[in-house]
Amino acid sequence: MTGPAADPFEQVAPRYGGGSLADILPSALAVLGVPGAADLLGLGPRLAGVRRIAVLLVDGLGWYQIPTAAPYAPTLAGLAATVGAPLTSGFPSTTPTSLVTLGTGTPSGAHGVLGFKVRVPGTDRVLSHIDWAGDPEPLRWQPVPTWYERARAAGVAVTVVSRPEYGGSGLTLAANRGGDYRGASDVDELAGQLLTALAAGAGPALVSGYHPDLDRHGHLSGVDSVPWRLAAAEVDRLLARLVDGLPPDAALLVTADHGQLNVPDDHRIDLDTDPRLRAGVRVVAGEPRVRYLHVEPGAAADVVAAWSTVLDGAARVMTRDEAVATGWFGPVPEEHLRRIGDVVVVCRGTYAVVATRSELPIESRLVAYHGADTAAEMTIPLLVVRG
Repeated sequence: MTGPAADPFEQVAPRYGGGSLADILPSALAVLGVPGAADLLGLGPRLAGVRRIAVLLVDGLGWYQIPTAAPYAPTLAGLAATVGAPLTSGFPSTTPTSLVTLGTGTPSGAHGVLGFKVRVPGTDRVLSHIDWAGDPEPLRWQPVPTWYERARAAGVAVTVVSRPEYGGSGLTLAANRGGDYRGASDVDELAGQLLTALAAGAGPALVSGYHPDLDRHGHLSGVDSVPWRLAAAEVDRLLARLVDGLPPDAALLVTADHGQLNVPDDHRIDLDTDPRLRAGVRVVAGEPRVRYLHVEPGAAADVVAAWSTVLDGAARVMTRDEAVATGWFGPVPEEHLRRIGDVVVVCRGTYAVVATRSELPIESRLVAYHGADTAAEMTIPLLVVRG
């Protein structure tokens, strides 16, 4: 694994196959002896003798946010300095995509959850993956088996711990199917459920945990706001309890789905108030840092030209084929291609493309965003702690 980029706004490519979020579960399960799992991250020497592994994903805890959190999260800062290394998320660097990338061990092109919101091919419907109640059917929309399923088939006890309200959702089925689901409403319940699952039984165990609050407060109030600092302190309390309670034959892997960037008001471009940005566009999906534009027949070249002119360097504007050719998504099978826009807009710096009229008002009023390929959004931690 290489070190992070020096510039938080530098473009970062996903390091699939040896330095990304997709590589965590295959590497962990190789340590547990699951057939077909490859230790792509080289965890074996550090985890020799480990039979139980907890993987905790802290939403929004990018590698670049750890120094900002350090004054309020000394345990986190200490772990990052002593047992931490940077990985990359997949692309886009957004929660639904990353959760499924973690669960399946594949890039987004393979599993098909290609953004926060995507157009359902053949319709004008935009699916929000975080409000996905089961239509489209999750096992058809996301067909790749999860590593939780593979681990269970190999005799590993598998538990998933997350918020009670997420149980049974389309996203949970896409990302976490194969694990026994347990609800945890706060950090204390989350720590307790993770430690209980790790200690249960005598055989190998994989326990997955998810904590959303740091990301939520970053979105609503901004990175390094008072609510964000309090959320960082809660993360620290969670980590301290987990580290103290690890069984001797267990390990804890801590990671994230993405980082975040505060977006100033004067860096928000409103696609709903500029007719040049609406011309030729039929459906808008994605999110403010990565937009997918589905255009009228024959309009792609004109839309690329108009958006390139209006955004004037604030984003890269390209066709679907050009975006796929970058390798961001990994290989994309034919059945998933049309979930990506005919035109893809990836913001640079701290710019975002909001939609004040056609999307929920809160989506344009958030303080921090993510999704693009800057180092601040794409670089995530991997902390490896032994019991």
